[in-house]
Amino acid sequence: MLLPLGVCIGLLALVWPSPGVTTLALAAGLLVPGVATAALLRRRPRPVTAADAVTLGRVALTGVVATATVLVLAGELPGRGWALAAVVGLALALDAADGYVARRTGTASQAGARLDMESDAALLLVLSVLAGPTLGWWVIAIGAMRYLFVLASWVRPALRGPLAPRGWRRVVAALQGIALVAVLVPVVPVALAGAACVVAVLLLAGSFVQDVVDLETRA
Repeated sequence: MLLPLGVCIGLLALVWPSPGVTTLALAAGLLVPGVATAALLRRRPRPVTAADAVTLGRVALTGVVATATVLVLAGELPGRGWALAAVVGLALALDAADGYVARRTGTASQAGARLDMESDAALLLVLSVLAGPTLGWWVIAIGAMRYLFVLASWVRPALRGPLAPRGWRRVVAALQGIALVAVLVPVVPVALAGAACVVAVLLLAGSFVQDVVDLETRA
């Protein structure tokens, strides 16, 4: 919690926004790290593995991006920039690292996998909101789709079943992050980044449809 808080405060000190924007930006920056920390504290037993530490690093970066997103929405920061793209790129790279660390150290677990998945979902939601001012608010569909699936599972119990392992699902998830980080890179034409996000949305929707069909078939 201290790392994202320190970075967020440093970012706010550089921009010096209004008190209202400052409060909202800090709250946004601490929300995801706070939820992740609470999830770890609820574990029984409570081991924090090396892979969890990598995931928490990604969560901390997500908090920084969330703070930056509030500043972008408030007009205090540009929506595209190399520094922001670099932070997001590092967060996406850590997404591949935590699974590798878990396998190498023999500490893979269902709890760790869930923390990883929810951290991915939170990062994509933040990135899709960040991309909104540049591409239009339709791009939030990328980040919202996972949460809509969870809401649907509350109504339809069949959707709560375990998903069969599918490599294509991970490929599609990775493509979402690549498309969204392209929106932040100044030298990438906005039209090209937008086209990439359209393809990403369609692939993600298709992946979720396949999951729904599989779960309903096995119900």
